[in-house]
Amino acid sequence: MQNVYTVGQINSYIKNMFAQDFLLQELSIKGEVSNCKYHSSGHIYFTLKDEKGTISCVMFAGNRSGLRFRMAEGMQVVVKGTIDVYERDGKYQMYTRSITRDGAGALYERFERLKQELLERGMFAPEYKKPIPEYVRTLGVVTAPTGAAVRDIINIASRRNPYVQIILYPAIVQGEAAAASIVEGIHALEAKQVDVMIVGRGGGTIEDLWAFNEEVVAQAVFDCSIPIISAVGHETDTTIIDYVADLRAPTPSAAAELAVFDVSLLQSQLDGMRLTLNRQIQGRLRLERTRLKAVEARLKMNSPVGKIREKKTYAMNLEERMTSAMRNQITGKRHRLAIYIEKLKGLSPLDKLNQGYSYISDKEGRTLTDINKVKIGDKLQIYVKNGRMEAEVTGKYPKMQ
Repeated sequence: MQNVYTVGQINSYIKNMFAQDFLLQELSIKGEVSNCKYHSSGHIYFTLKDEKGTISCVMFAGNRSGLRFRMAEGMQVVVKGTIDVYERDGKYQMYTRSITRDGAGALYERFERLKQELLERGMFAPEYKKPIPEYVRTLGVVTAPTGAAVRDIINIASRRNPYVQIILYPAIVQGEAAAASIVEGIHALEAKQVDVMIVGRGGGTIEDLWAFNEEVVAQAVFDCSIPIISAVGHETDTTIIDYVADLRAPTPSAAAELAVFDVSLLQSQLDGMRLTLNRQIQGRLRLERTRLKAVEARLKMNSPVGKIREKKTYAMNLEERMTSAMRNQITGKRHRLAIYIEKLKGLSPLDKLNQGYSYISDKEGRTLTDINKVKIGDKLQIYVKNGRMEAEVTGKYPKMQ
């Protein structure tokens, strides 16, 4: 019975065959670099190709110290290393230890020549770049009608602003007819007067993206009156229209984010502005109410009725003060009068008469207080408490010393 082997056993056997082949352990291969990717880990993954075939290559980060240049699409290089099998995937590849340049590839040379020519013509100058509108209503897209690029653009643009109108021109983006199709798409969307245009496609090799390096496409982008965002390939891919376009996006998804404003962010900004405006209005109303009350108080104070009320109050205060002052004066005078009355009572002859004393005067009414001022036979007036009597002096008897 024929033996049955596992996939792992076969891959291990093939790997062992490669390891026993002396030629595969140390060889150099010349070719053109394509689909070159610098990984975040430090490894470099790329494809080496010529007109008859391709081979996958990898240079691990530990071997990069001897690499004196940065590899790019289209470069002609000579790689030195080992051919071996990656058992898990069952694929063979070139494990590169060193890379040297062997002249630029044909496509890369064309790319550099056209880039320099357009640079000298001023097509990359920043003064020709048109600003991208902040708020767009219509978005034009020139790309293939199928694939991840168009789906990403539509999904992201619709999520950021469901009210934006997306007009797709289904262009051919790869092959001989691609350049003319892209130019037609740019002209068609320009005639539609969209607000902004995205021109691009998904990633690929330099050959896959070459339509975006054609001069006719670059000229159409430069001449377009509508702002254009280029979105060709991945972040590491660079094409001629990236330099000519008004704005370059690293990916089609990023282009949709740059072209379409986020409505939710705008709504948040509007809500914040509304709250700020309401607070300012309420504060202004409070301030004006305070000012109004102050003006009202001043008007009341300066009005005729207020003046009359103020004068009336002043007059009433004066009247009260005058009444109080008069009352105090009368009370004081009464008190002094009572004192004088008491003093007069003490000096009044009538009080003395009431106490049993009498009062004597001569016939002229002069008070007699000296015995020497009368003679025998003079008529005298004697006053007592209940009347007057007349008497005659019949004798004088001086007081003994």
